[in-house]
Amino acid sequence: MTLTTSRSVLELRKTAVPQGVGNITNIVCDRAENSEIWDVDGRRYIDFAAGIAVVNTGHSHPKVKAAVMAQLEKFSHTCFHVAQYPGYVELADRLNHLAPGGSPKKTMLVSTGAEAVENAIKIARAHTGRSGIISFTGAFHGRTMMGMALTGKVTPYKAGFGPFPPEVFHAQFPNPYHGVSVAESLAALESLFKVDVDPSRVAAIILEPVQGEGGFNIAPAAFIQELRKLCDAHGILLIIDEIQTGFARTGKMFASEYAGVEADLMTMAKGIAGGFPLSAVTGKAEIMDAANVGGLGGTYGGNPLGCAAALAVLEVIEEERLCDRALEIGAIFVERLKASSGKEHIGNIRNLGAMIAIELVKEGDADQPDADLAKALVAAASEQGLILLSCGTRGNVIRFLPPLTISNELIHEGLDILDNCFKKLGDR
Repeated sequence: MTLTTSRSVLELRKTAVPQGVGNITNIVCDRAENSEIWDVDGRRYIDFAAGIAVVNTGHSHPKVKAAVMAQLEKFSHTCFHVAQYPGYVELADRLNHLAPGGSPKKTMLVSTGAEAVENAIKIARAHTGRSGIISFTGAFHGRTMMGMALTGKVTPYKAGFGPFPPEVFHAQFPNPYHGVSVAESLAALESLFKVDVDPSRVAAIILEPVQGEGGFNIAPAAFIQELRKLCDAHGILLIIDEIQTGFARTGKMFASEYAGVEADLMTMAKGIAGGFPLSAVTGKAEIMDAANVGGLGGTYGGNPLGCAAALAVLEVIEEERLCDRALEIGAIFVERLKASSGKEHIGNIRNLGAMIAIELVKEGDADQPDADLAKALVAAASEQGLILLSCGTRGNVIRFLPPLTISNELIHEGLDILDNCFKKLGDR
C-alpha cells in the first residue's frame, strides 16, 4: 500500500493501530524544521507543542543531526551492559554536574520518562528499605503500572487498568487558583501520615515542580522547600520529576532551581536528547549505589545515538542561551494572552519560562471548567495551521510548549491564529 496522503495514512491507522493509542490531531507529518511541521499533503503548521516539550532545541537542529550521524557511522547499539561506550559515561558526568546541589551525583540512563520514574522508585526503596511512596493529585508520571499508580488523574490514564501497585498514596497539590494553599497541602500530608501511612514506612515523595498533564500547575518554591524539610525530618527521599520541566524549558536548566532545593533523586527525559528516546535518573551518589549490581539498566538504556544527541543538545542550550530565551518566550506569550480576544474565557494565565498555560472557564468562574472550548480550540487551531495541546485534570487547560528556538515572528503568527480561533468559537 502506498501511503502518500494524510487520508490514506489515517484510513490505514484505523485498522493497524489500537484506539487506545490516542491522537491529539490528525496531522500526518512528512518533515519538520525548527518550529514548523509540514504534513504529507504539503500543509504547514506552526508547532506550539514541540513533541510535548521534547524538541526544545527545535526540530532537526543541525548540531543534533550532525552528532547523531557521526555516531551512526561508528555504531548504533552494543548494549551498555555488554560493551560500554564513551557517550554514556560522558553524558552521565555532564548531568551529574548540571543537577542542582553540591552533593556528589551519579546517573543511570534508560529510554523513556516512565522508565526513569520506575527506576527512581526502585532506587529509593533499595536505599531506604521502605516501600511507601507519596505522589500528588494531578500528577502524571507515566503509563507503566507504577507510573499509573503514581499518577493523580484517572481518565484516560488509569481507567480500566487496575489494580495498581500498593502503598502509593496521594496528597493534595497546592493550587492557589483553586483555593488550595501551601499550608493546606502540607496539612494534607500530615493528615496522610496520621490516617494512611506512617512516615517511617515511606521511601519517597515524588513531585513535579510544574505539573504537566495536570494542568501546568506550578509548585510554589515555599512548598518544595517545606517538602525538603519534611523529607529530611522523616528520612524520606525527595524525588523531583523534571521530565517535562527540564533542559531550559522553564528558564533554568531545571525548574527545581527556582526553589533552591537539592533533590535526592531526579528524573529527566523529553528535552534531553532532541527527539531521540533517552531518559535519566540522577541522584546523590550514595543513594544511586544502593541497588545491587545488575539491578538497574535495560537493553536499550542509554542508546549511543541518544547519548550523542543529548550531548549536542547541552551544547546548543549553552551556545544559544536557551534558558534566557525561554524567559523571553514566556513574557511574549503572557503579554499577548492578557490581551487575547478570548480573555473573557481565560480564568487564569500561568507560566514558568516557556511552560505556559491558560485555564478556560465559563463566566470567569474557576469552578466552571470549559473543557469543550479547550477541545474546540485544539481542533480549530489545527485546521488553521497551529498545533496546540490541552491538559488538566478537568480537560480545560491549553498549554503552550513551543521549541525554545522559535522566532518571535512565528510566535506572533501562531498567537494570531489562536485569536482568530477564539473569535470563531466565542459565540458557540
